[in-house]
Amino acid sequence: MVHVLASISVKPSEFNAFIPIFKANVPHVLAEKGCVEYTPAVHLDSILPAHEEAETTFTVIEKWESLDDLYAHFEAPHMKSFKEDTQDMVEGVSIQILQSA
Repeated sequence: MVHVLASISVKPSEFNAFIPIFKANVPHVLAEKGCVEYTPAVHLDSILPAHEEAETTFTVIEKWESLDDLYAHFEAPHMKSFKEDTQDMVEGVSIQILQSA
């Protein structure tokens, strides 16, 4: 199992516009071969001592059956369209690709 944590830093002025665009793409990703999970998450204030992400960081929690499925995801037409539609909203992206231990 391949696990992905993708952190997308969104411009504060664009954050509220970014969320519905992202959510509209989720069903397309979930329909991809090998996609097990594709869950968006945002900052939650808490009293727990944890690394605090910026309030405009959008994190995607993903699970894929294989690296080949993940690589195909990066090249999917709907992902290319999503990147084009949001490129002016995003300040940066950080991706961690992990495997089950």
